Amino acid sequence: MINFSQRLVKRHKLLLALLASGLLAGCASQLDVNQQQLDLAQFVDSSQIATQLTGASEVNWWQQLQSAQLDQLVDDALTMNHDLKTSQLELQSAFARLGAQRAAYLPQGDLAASANRASIDSNITRQSSGVVDLDWQLDLFGRITALVDAANAGALSQAQQLRALQVEVVSSVVKGYVSFQGNLQKQRIIELQIEALRQSIDVLKARVEEGVASELDLNRTYAQLKQQQALLPAISYAQYRDLSTLAVLTGRLASDIQIVNDEQVFSLPFKVQLQKASDAMALRPDISSALYQFSQAYSLSVAASKALLPEISLSSFAGVLSVGNNRLDNSVKQWQVAPRIEWSLLSYPALLAQRDAQQYLSEAAYSAYQSQVLKALSESELSLQLLVKQSEQLNFADARYNYANKAFKQAEAMYQEGQIPYLELLDARQDVLIAQENAVDSTIASLQAKVSAYQAFNGRWSYELVNL
Repeated sequence: MINFSQRLVKRHKLLLALLASGLLAGCASQLDVNQQQLDLAQFVDSSQIATQLTGASEVNWWQQLQSAQLDQLVDDALTMNHDLKTSQLELQSAFARLGAQRAAYLPQGDLAASANRASIDSNITRQSSGVVDLDWQLDLFGRITALVDAANAGALSQAQQLRALQVEVVSSVVKGYVSFQGNLQKQRIIELQIEALRQSIDVLKARVEEGVASELDLNRTYAQLKQQQALLPAISYAQYRDLSTLAVLTGRLASDIQIVNDEQVFSLPFKVQLQKASDAMALRPDISSALYQFSQAYSLSVAASKALLPEISLSSFAGVLSVGNNRLDNSVKQWQVAPRIEWSLLSYPALLAQRDAQQYLSEAAYSAYQSQVLKALSESELSLQLLVKQSEQLNFADARYNYANKAFKQAEAMYQEGQIPYLELLDARQDVLIAQENAVDSTIASLQAKVSAYQAFNGRWSYELVNL
């Protein structure tokens, strides 16, 4: 289905061409984020990742399970999760800082009014004044614009981090729900086996007293009973662990969350389909966040370079001064406009060092962006490989259970006819139990592999979460 090694050389060349295009940004005053995302989408198209999954839209993919409980848990998590609330507040703070940075385009200043009364050698004097003081730094060389671009990129990066956290929360809720329902199924299987073994023990006790069966058969049956009973505490703990995970994700305590048995999640068709794999990859929030962080570092590098140029500003003030009273009566008007140019020539060594430091940080952010793209591609390939592996294992597990169940029914009939001893019947029952538990585990693993695939290809559906 997927042959990663056959495409590795081709993808490596395409990826180098894609990432090398970011180096051309050094000639521009601002990084073209949209072009970078478009180049990445074209690269994903060329690499033909997940082309076999092309189909229906993946938006709200968890609704394929048709579980009202799961849908409610996802909604609760998106509205009540405390980590999401924290990230949302941090995003609001980032946009507030962006607003503060944009205000640097406008004149800055203050309004002051004062009055004083003094006595020198019994001679009392009074004075009052009112002043408007303004300072306007002209952005002739683009330093303020670069700082605004950096603040904007930082806010957008924070927005992408929030979206990445939403992906993690939704995926964890679905995985936790599937795990909980799977543990309920395993508990039911174990309880059925315990009941069957107890019935067998009652029959064997009577047969031992009649001399038809041996103590060995009875003791082996007791041993299997205790083995199954020993599994129940672990299953109960696993269920509580899943409940606790879901409770934290939805901002509650484990005692406040109630989930009932929902067997249909294992019987309904649940397919992994992507409307457009290139968008699902190129729009991933972790890649977008790394790209915006690179854009932020690049803009700060531009601002550090602009700091080497002169700063031109206009300073002015206007006010009134009244001598002899504290009520601004009989005041004298005064004003002043003063253009000013400042060039920190004596600070050039420090400014050059700061520019170099920021350029290194820009290169580091670009390297981090490259790394994130590679990690995302690797994660997507691994998720597809896992999807194939779990699908194959599920088929084998189901076939194993069917054969084990047939063998048990045959052993049961042969035992009734006296063709095999009771211990062989116990072995056949143990085989079908193990096979049934393995089939449930494989079903859970297959569902969670599909969730992991949606988690890896999250670009489109995670954008829809922002509009919920």
